[in-house]
Amino acid sequence: MTIKLKLELASGQSLKGAPLELLADGVSIARAMVGERGEVIFHARPGTTQLAVRVDRTILKTV
Repeated sequence: MTIKLKLELASGQSLKGAPLELLADGVSIARAMVGERGEVIFHARPGTTQLAVRVDRTILKTV
């Protein structure tokens, strides 16, 4: 199954290159990077579950 998303931030900032995770019932099942125009494509197995998307927090830097 292919899931296509387009991300647009209200601030106008770009998420280009940000790693995202597709979660099924809270468990990461796929990863993808945000493209040049905010597009994201996940490839996952079909099923019946609650899906969510989150930013992979490994990109966050601590000071």
